[in-house]
This record gives sequence, structure tokens and C-alpha cells, in this order.
Amino acid sequence: MKQSLLVAVDVGTGSARAGVLTPQGALLGRAEMPIAMNRTDANHAEHDSEDIWSAVCAAVREAIALAKADPADVVGLSFDATCSLVVRDANGAPLTVSTNGLARWDTIVWLDHRALAEAEECTATGHEVLKYAGGVMSPEMEVPKLMWLKRHMPDTWARAGQIFDLADFLSWKATGSLARSQSTLVCKWTYLGHVAAPWRRDFLATVGLEDLFEHAALPEAASEVGADLGPLTADAAAQLGLTTACHVGAGLIDAHAGALGVLGTFAGDVDTIDRHLALIAGTSSCVMALSAEDRPTPGVWGPYFGAVLPGVWLNEGGQSATGALLDHIIKWHGAGGEPVPAMHRRIAARIMELRAIEGQNFALRLHVLPDFHGNRSPLGDPHALGVISGLTLDSDFDSLCRLYWRTAVAIALGVRHILETLNTRGYAIDTLHVTGGHTKNPLLMELYADATGCTVVEPAAQDATLLGMAMVAATAAGLYPSLDQACMAMHQGGTERNPDPSARPRFDKDYAIFLEMLRQRQIIDAMS
Repeated sequence: MKQSLLVAVDVGTGSARAGVLTPQGALLGRAEMPIAMNRTDANHAEHDSEDIWSAVCAAVREAIALAKADPADVVGLSFDATCSLVVRDANGAPLTVSTNGLARWDTIVWLDHRALAEAEECTATGHEVLKYAGGVMSPEMEVPKLMWLKRHMPDTWARAGQIFDLADFLSWKATGSLARSQSTLVCKWTYLGHVAAPWRRDFLATVGLEDLFEHAALPEAASEVGADLGPLTADAAAQLGLTTACHVGAGLIDAHAGALGVLGTFAGDVDTIDRHLALIAGTSSCVMALSAEDRPTPGVWGPYFGAVLPGVWLNEGGQSATGALLDHIIKWHGAGGEPVPAMHRRIAARIMELRAIEGQNFALRLHVLPDFHGNRSPLGDPHALGVISGLTLDSDFDSLCRLYWRTAVAIALGVRHILETLNTRGYAIDTLHVTGGHTKNPLLMELYADATGCTVVEPAAQDATLLGMAMVAATAAGLYPSLDQACMAMHQGGTERNPDPSARPRFDKDYAIFLEMLRQRQIIDAMS
């Protein structure tokens, strides 16, 4: 008997990735295709949604080929994507969101900050919806972007008939369904999934979006993550290289898919799921904490109901630049250069040598605040700046290694700051599940354990985000009766690293200095 197969698609900022997986969670084939981005201004970034769809189709076809799979065996498909905003007319044709006026650029990228002023206006309303967005509206969310679009591109707004989060757009391209995932609506559209009347139209009217439903084709109710949105259309099946027997599940925002891939195994024990934190770490870092009840936490997005698992609350924090910050340190330092993987490995190896020689005195008086691109959590301050204390005239390679090490320490202490803030709100986090590019950096993986005092789990899955989306696809295809059961059945386990007890005093002192530097920065900012 042939085995049923699943296809998972993960669309990031620069590429679309596809994987073919078994119902047990094994990855059989994986492919990646680049996607284009248009920058007309420092705060503007746009995608071409048709380019994204083409990249998705190419990645799926290649993954199928690499897996040596029969397309007829694929019974489930799901999409995750960045929280980017796709604008179409009533007939589904693209509408420009770019100041260059080209219709192909119909998608405002998640990282686009053109709507800073609109985000501040939303925050100033003090509306109830802000209680479920960390108390502050971010320009990365969709409501400020929609406000900007209506004000600055009235022709596009007037013609708009369908507006999607990117993951929902991909589901629409695949099935023709206008359904929207609870993951996208709760996290980015101020949809309150835990109440009987989830859309707060009074808030939308207050910020000038009283006509949003006329232009966005939004449903009154969101679809639970993993809900069956129907089979592929004939056109979509042909483009993807699949068949119309394949069903599509309501997807997620990309980081949330990673959280599902590493935390889904605890779905059957929601009362203790709050001991576990997902850390999706690469260029930037997202931290995801799940709980059985809502836990509002200032400076942390959420609490979001049903954004990852139906019936479960999510708090989402993050660090705006982590891998990108280490790259910057290498480029910035006179002994650095291009931050290619070989350079990171060379620095890590030399740090190990220097630490073996100098022990805990290595870079003892060098301290860093890692907020070079603002502080997303737990301060929620996009204007925060980085700080380095303890510089000398040294400019050789070893001085780069010292600065790199202390920057890595600061990144780990930033995670500790977030999780300790969450723990004041009822969490009891003692385990970090780390996925993403940081798993390839031995210094960071050591520090995530030692600097936080937590057990660190590195998933065995080759790609935890694709695994999470395969869980969604399996649910939509009916291979499991619920998303909870799919998660528990498909989990791949992982390797644990326990913190070194002898390192605790050193990092406790570093953390005390970290907090004092935050206080001193606040004083200096007030003085200046």
C-alpha cells in the first residue's frame, strides 16, 4: 500500500521553502527558491505576490522530485509565511502598494516601517484591542499598514477588493477560498478570537478603517489552524505539480509554524506547556510561549488566542537583531571582514582557545547591550540603541573575538530578560527549544543554557518549521482527528543540553550588569 505524503511550504523574507514529509514527520525532500524584494525607501519594502507564488510552485515541484515522490500520494498541503500584506482588486488582480506605481509590487513586506505614525496613532487610542497586542501597536502589524495605504494611495484603496496576510493569500491561490487563518487575524489584524464578537468595528472606525470589510473581503470568523480549506483547484494543482485530491490546511505566520514544530508535542498537556519556550533564532529571534490562560505581558505581543494551537494562548516576544548583530560586529571591527560562515567558525574556534587560557576572566570588563536595532521585547522600544562598555585601543583579531563573545553573551542575556519577564506573569519557563540558524553556532547554544539557567533542546527535525506545517497539512487531510494529535504523533524529539552550574555565578553577575546598563541608558537618554 502506498503511503500518504504531505507537502509543507514556508515563505520567509528572501525565499520560499518546500518539504515533502511522511505522516510520521520524516522529511523526504526539501527545496528552496529565492523571492524578489523592492526597496524604494529606507522604510519601504515590497514583494511581488505572483513572484512568490511562482517560487512556491517551483520549490514544491523540486521537493517532490528530490523525494522521488508520486504527486498522487500527496494528500495534504499547508502554507506559512511572513506577516506581509497582499493587495488585490475584486477580481484578484494585483494592485500596487509601491510609490513607483508598478502593479507587480502588490505586497507590503512585514519589515516595512512606512506606517510608524499610524502605529503610534493606534497606540494612542488606548483601545481594548491593544491589551491583546502587548499594549503597543507595531508598524509590522497590518492595521497601521492599511491606514497608510488608505491615506497615501487612495487609488489603490478605492480599487481594492481582497486584502490578505501572505499565508492566507497562498491558501487562496491554492484553493480559491477566502477563509483566513486565526493565526494571521489574531496576531496582525486586531481580531479577538476569544470573544463572541471578534471584530471590534469601533476600533477600526476610530482609526479610519470603517470601510475595511468592503475592500478586504474579510470573513466574520477566522478558520482554526489546520482547518480543511478544501482541495487544490485544477490550475493550482497543475502549477504545483500535485493533484486535486490534495487538501489545504489553514496556515500560520512563519515563526508560529516553528513554534508549532517544537512545542506541539506538549499539546496534550496544556497545563505544563508554560514551562517551555520556543526560540526561533536566525537573523533576528522570536520567542514563543504558550499557556492555558491569557497572560498579558507589557512589551510582549499578545496574548493571542488560538494563534498556534486551537484553544491555547500565545505570547510572542523577540529580539530585532541577533544573527544580524553578530554579522554587523564582524563587518564593523577592523579585524573582521565579510561575515561568511567560515569567519564565524574561525572566531568561535579562537574564542574557545582564549577561554581555555583565560577562563572566566576572558573579556571580563567588556559588556554589551544588544539593542542596535531597537528592543522588541520586553521593553517594546523600537528607538532603543546598543551600548558597548569596556573598549580599548586593541584592534587585532583577538579583540574582535572578545567583542563577538560578549555580544553573544548579551544576546543570551536578552533572552533571559524576556523569559524572566514572562515568568513574572505566571509562566514557569525552564526549557528552551531552539531552532533556526543559531543551532549552528556552538557559542550561542552553550550560552542559551548557561546564561539563562535553562535546559536547551535542539530539535532532531531537519527543519522544525516545515515539520510544523506538515502537522497542519496532516490535520487538514484527515490523517489525524485533531491538530493536537497530529503534533504529538509527528514530533521528532531532540538533544538536550543542561546548564553548567559552575557558570551560574558568572552569568548572574553579567545579568545584573546588563540590567544596570539598561537603567543607565534610560538615564542618559532622558538627560540628552
